[in-house]
Amino acid sequence: MLAPVNLAPRLLRSLYLTGIFVVLPLLGAAFLVWAIAPSDNYIAVTSHGWIRTLFRDQRVPVLIVLFTILEVTLWNQRHRLPFSELLATPGRSDVPARYRADFERAMGLLEEAERIMDRVGRRLERELRSDERDDLQSALEELQATIRVRPFDGIRFEHAIDRAEAKIDLHLGRFRKGELREYAESIGVAVAVALLLRVFLVEAFKIPSGSMIPTLQVGDHIFVNKLAYGPLVPWARTRLFPRLPPRRGDVIVFEFPENREQDFIKRTIAIPGDRLEVRDSHPYLNGWRVPACPVGTYAYRESDTAIPRKADLAVEYLEDKAYLTLYERTFLTGSGEVQGPYTVAPGEVWVLGDNRNNSHDSRGWFEGKGGGVPFANIKGRALFVWLSFDATGKVAWERLLVNVMGTPRLPPEQAAQLAAGVEKCFTQRPPLSETTPPSPSLR
Repeated sequence: MLAPVNLAPRLLRSLYLTGIFVVLPLLGAAFLVWAIAPSDNYIAVTSHGWIRTLFRDQRVPVLIVLFTILEVTLWNQRHRLPFSELLATPGRSDVPARYRADFERAMGLLEEAERIMDRVGRRLERELRSDERDDLQSALEELQATIRVRPFDGIRFEHAIDRAEAKIDLHLGRFRKGELREYAESIGVAVAVALLLRVFLVEAFKIPSGSMIPTLQVGDHIFVNKLAYGPLVPWARTRLFPRLPPRRGDVIVFEFPENREQDFIKRTIAIPGDRLEVRDSHPYLNGWRVPACPVGTYAYRESDTAIPRKADLAVEYLEDKAYLTLYERTFLTGSGEVQGPYTVAPGEVWVLGDNRNNSHDSRGWFEGKGGGVPFANIKGRALFVWLSFDATGKVAWERLLVNVMGTPRLPPEQAAQLAAGVEKCFTQRPPLSETTPPSPSLR
């Protein structure tokens, strides 16, 4: 019977490669995020501070980017990794650069031959003559020897890999994976990874309405962090490692409580135990008015055929969050309209749209009685805009990579007259003690 080539145990090689190229960069990326991200109460005032808040507010994309950087770095240094030669992985720092691609191909050939002989060794014993088996075995052992020998002998290696490849094609070719199968497996793996990412990590959503203007524009395509409040177990409506409720000011995507087939996006205003009132479209929490800084007049359309609308733009401050809100002038403000009070029940949050007079949110649900979003309905927290189209269908390049939870970005036609006011309101942000509502027990 053909003997397998003298490689280190496959399990040991797999554990080594997983540890070096998966576990190590993942731990490194997680450590960097943990070390750089500030506390929840931290408010940025410098460019360095904004970077730190990015690490806090965008943990998943930052983690993915850092993991990728570390992964690429380790892969580029794979020829210098400790113990790689002993485990028959692409090691050998003494291998000249012009041989490295062939060296790694040789490792792949040996591993492929080992798998085939493990699977169909007895069949090969029956189908190959004794001299053919010996010829194949000697070719594989010669290639193995050239990989181990020191110093590296390039000429001997070239001869050995050419011979081994020819013998493998001749005697094992019918058992090797075809090109079509390799493509199919690669596509299958890619699809599986994409599905896992969508289910547990990040999902894409499109903004179809203007309820979150100006934070989010109609036509924005955003990513949502599905780990922010703990990963949902598919079809079970339960979470692993739950971190709930969302914090006040978080922009969340959730299943509409009256029709779970619809996804909504709103801003969390009240959490369990809070007493919420909305007076003239301004929220009051536990008797305390959420502070706001007026900016100016904001004009917008939800589509290229819609009637222009004018609204009062303001920056609202809630805990460590500062965000833009709109109050349309077509509605009577200052008229004393009061919605509520509502008491937020355990296991839910109440949400409002940033476009306060043009949003179907907690105030109007359940036939106008109002209602909250159950924790089980929450899909995740908004991350950033990855694609956007304006009202004419053209790509809105200025919207790309807008951090939904970060500094807002006004449309170009509004920025000229409003940017200075927005910047002033952000610069003059009140201290945290003045933007944190009192406890419900103190009202």
